[in-house]
Amino acid sequence: MTLRELLLINRSYRRFYQEVKITGDELKDMVENVRFTPSAANKQPLKFILVSDESMNRDIFPHLKWAGYLPDWDGPGVGERPTAYIIMLGKRKESPNIDADYGIAMQTILLSAAEKGYGGCLIGSLDKDKIRLLLDIPDELEISVIIALGKPKEKVVIDEVKNGDIKYWRDEHQVHHVPKRSLAELVYREIK
Repeated sequence: MTLRELLLINRSYRRFYQEVKITGDELKDMVENVRFTPSAANKQPLKFILVSDESMNRDIFPHLKWAGYLPDWDGPGVGERPTAYIIMLGKRKESPNIDADYGIAMQTILLSAAEKGYGGCLIGSLDKDKIRLLLDIPDELEISVIIALGKPKEKVVIDEVKNGDIKYWRDEHQVHHVPKRSLAELVYREIK
């Protein structure tokens, strides 16, 4: 599979086949790939909590908010929830440029999941205090995002941005549409 093909299937999925489990070893393999990526000043300030336990998944789920542009949707229902989570943590005091590390790690984990036939969703809108308490996360580690993972149960398509509207939406068949800006909009200047 080419990188472009992998990128095209690497969407934000919010509904999953809950009966298809992701193993702890598969989660470790996804994080193992992060080890080989660049890190700002090679500080390597990231830590991860890997969760594939059904009971803990149920405990984490209510502390997440799923889709800001879909205000009438409370997230996936029973039978469509993630079967694993990766909680991304970091030591900002050790690395003032930690945001670069977070971004690289997030994309690496999502591409690793896509390569295995899974999908994920980066969730930054969460109750960090309750997650910290639930998972016994020490104060020196900030919580960046939770990556919800599972076997995708929905179709996600890429559309062109129209009239500047970048909000994702679902059609009457529950196909999730994600508008993306054109290459011409992304390239500010080309110097040949």
